[in-house]
Amino acid sequence: MARLRAIIVTPERKLVDQSADGVVVPLFDGELGVLPLHAPLIGRLGAGELRILSDGKLRAFFVDGGFVEVLNDVVSVMTSRAQAVEELDVEAAAEALEATLAHKAVGDDMLLSREEAAAKARSLLRTARRAASRR
Repeated sequence: MARLRAIIVTPERKLVDQSADGVVVPLFDGELGVLPLHAPLIGRLGAGELRILSDGKLRAFFVDGGFVEVLNDVVSVMTSRAQAVEELDVEAAAEALEATLAHKAVGDDMLLSREEAAAKARSLLRTARRAASRR
């Protein structure tokens, strides 16, 4: 059976380089599932859970923006932040969301910036809760 190669790279290091049966990546406008023989594409990542399924085992990471390239059964993710979901703390994520929402925004630019930060914080909290429910 055909397999994928999943690669996750941050500015600091290569976090993942493994074979996989399937990969699900969070795009800015939804999720993308990738299986072997997928058509080539380049996509813009959003904040959310990236899942790698390999031999019946799931590895999951929180990613925060970047790009994904699918080419010749290689899924390459370039992101500024990738963190294993096991390392996420639900309470810390909830506090970060509260702090973001409590921040007063003056003007359209600051309001937009706060809303983007709140969306990322909500995504982090959702991912942390999902990971905690799997444990």
